[in-house]
Amino acid sequence: MRLFALIEGTEYQFLRGSLDVEVCGIRYDSRQVKPGDLFVCIKGFALDGHDFLPEAWAAGAVAALVERNELAESALQGGTVVKVGDARKGLAVAACRFHDHPSRKLTLVGVTGTNGKTTTTYLIESVLRRAGHQVGLIGTIAYRCGAIEIDAARTTPEASDLQVLLERMVSLGVDSVVMEVSSHALALHRVDGCEFDVAVFTNLTQDHFDFHGSMEAYRRTKLSLFEGLGAEATKATEKAAVINNDDPAADLFLGAAKTRRYTYGLEQPADLSATDVHIGLDGVRCRLQTPWGATAIHSALLGRYNLSNILAAAAAGLHLGARLPEVAEGISELRHVPGRCERVDEGQEFGVMIDYAHTPDALQRVLRMARECCPERLIVLFGCGGDRDRGKRPLMGETALRLADFTVITSDNPRSEDPHRIVREIEEGAKKVWGQGRGYVIILDRAMAIREALALAQRGDMVVIAGKGHETYQILGDRTIPFDDRKVAREALHELGFRRG
Repeated sequence: MRLFALIEGTEYQFLRGSLDVEVCGIRYDSRQVKPGDLFVCIKGFALDGHDFLPEAWAAGAVAALVERNELAESALQGGTVVKVGDARKGLAVAACRFHDHPSRKLTLVGVTGTNGKTTTTYLIESVLRRAGHQVGLIGTIAYRCGAIEIDAARTTPEASDLQVLLERMVSLGVDSVVMEVSSHALALHRVDGCEFDVAVFTNLTQDHFDFHGSMEAYRRTKLSLFEGLGAEATKATEKAAVINNDDPAADLFLGAAKTRRYTYGLEQPADLSATDVHIGLDGVRCRLQTPWGATAIHSALLGRYNLSNILAAAAAGLHLGARLPEVAEGISELRHVPGRCERVDEGQEFGVMIDYAHTPDALQRVLRMARECCPERLIVLFGCGGDRDRGKRPLMGETALRLADFTVITSDNPRSEDPHRIVREIEEGAKKVWGQGRGYVIILDRAMAIREALALAQRGDMVVIAGKGHETYQILGDRTIPFDDRKVAREALHELGFRRG
């Protein structure tokens, strides 16, 4: 495709070369550039693509999109150079055009919110599959297309990677894709040009303030998905917004959507609700009430907050044509989501649960759910990630001490931060509750901390290992080491003499 066709209609400044050059691919990483590619210079969090223009030219790039006013002379010793106001926007526009807008050939569902995105996408995927669709999934845990699964590098792929993935799904016969849409993806224009058919809002609580700066900015970013729903639509599908009416921000999201809107809720009146609710160790049972009728629901997922995710998935599925029996069957068929309230059972006399909870609200939800399932003591282990929102650390410390009988504070992914400083900031919140019958200990080595938490547990207790969930690594400074909470917990249980079978 000619470069001119990729950037036509956008604001740009032609610096050198020819706009008639043929582009064979689009890259933003100079290490992946091949002859004939367009190289888009993105300013990252640690590196700036402009600094790697010489490498891109050497690898065969024929053109580059830049946004920096001043470039080194060596950076201009290559092919066509075009300056744009925002390289990320330029990347999204060019990628959509280069790959012939694959989202227009799919039914695309986007799920956004602070918590619950992953579980909700898994539920929607299961419902749509039960309704006869060929479904793709894009999210925190994996990118999946039928039997093909790719480890997820980030919750929502970079714009050009996303378009490649959607195009591949189309070629494999997928007709519907369910995607987690993170606030980073919205702010960084990764989903620009994607035509969503359904947008789902789960909830809004504190997270990513290190990136967005404030709750207001975070909220505005999430709202943008709903403000854009239906704009410049090319598909005949009626667009719909699915909104959690229990969330304080519900009215803002309802106001942002100019399409059909469905609300769901457990506390507030809503289009989709649940009656005859029973929550226990075997999961959730209820009667689902919807504008399409009512049906019995049984899910193996634990906790009241997962019932909220179930309502969201039901609304999306029903709007897209699934029948009530298919909704009920699809929900029932999803037995668990990796790293989300995932139980570890090696025959021990107490419960062990792994969860991804890494925000104050998510930790509160999972601990309250665990308390419902726990006849004796509740023990929680968690840490906070480095180079991320520091403001939530004391809040999580206070939440843990208030809701658990005993807390083990440990390291998560400290990244470039000193783990001692991270736990000190967690401890600021813990100390507000300490002395009210709630104890805690600090063990920085996460493996040792897990072993200690499990060694403390007795018959009838519940141990919640929170923060990393499905992750199979730990980031320590400039090193990434293998680390899986589930595996470490099983090994620790074996050392304690428990072994199933």
